[in-house]
Amino acid sequence: MTKVMNRRRVLAATSSMLGCLAVLAGCGDDDSPSALDSAPPGGATAVQDAFVNVVDRVSPQVVQIQTNEGLGSGIVYDGKGDIVTNAHVAGTSRRFLVTLDGGQRHTATLVGSDASNDVAVIHLDGATPAPATFADSAGVRSGDIVFAIGNPLGLQSSVTQGIVSSLNRQVGEGNGVTLKDVIQTSAEINPGNSGGALVGLSGEVVGVPTLAALDPEFGDSPAAGIGFAIPSNTVRGVADRLIAAGP
Repeated sequence: MTKVMNRRRVLAATSSMLGCLAVLAGCGDDDSPSALDSAPPGGATAVQDAFVNVVDRVSPQVVQIQTNEGLGSGIVYDGKGDIVTNAHVAGTSRRFLVTLDGGQRHTATLVGSDASNDVAVIHLDGATPAPATFADSAGVRSGDIVFAIGNPLGLQSSVTQGIVSSLNRQVGEGNGVTLKDVIQTSAEINPGNSGGALVGLSGEVVGVPTLAALDPEFGDSPAAGIGFAIPSNTVRGVADRLIAAGP
């Protein structure tokens, strides 16, 4: 079984664009036409604009969550002040300090936590920021471009990019918890991204970054390009149940 990070090591997602640039640059001698030469005018700019639009749309909906045990990320779930995150980010805390995208800080309280699915909901005190849009993760495909938005190493609103590498993975988190049907992404994993947003080109949340693989050949250091996210459909189902049950 693939080894994964301890639940308190958290996730981000990145993927180098060098491969894409190599394709655009083409191969062969100087007289050979490249993919860039044959690309429609403005094509590269259009791709860049699409990426920027996704980040502009989703970044305000991703928050930083501080507990007595450390920092993590969360996503504004609804218009009532509810925030969804990982259960291992919430940990044993019942009170939290949440920093919004603009820097405003608010306290929050635990609504509920489901360790078996690694999903928790907290509720903001005195703030109702605009919520994110959650996609139907049943439509996610291997090869889809995705962005991870969160707070790795406390760097708020950081963005990294990759693809969906595979679907329906089963990954052990430790402490007897095994996550089923998770999304594998080519993201690099950094502490502080857990509970953030894995977002498609539509600007909708397709998953919640949660785990990184560990490479035993390099002293169990994070394995670049192997990260895991809980699908948005799972997140929504658990979050709706926790909110309905109340604190």
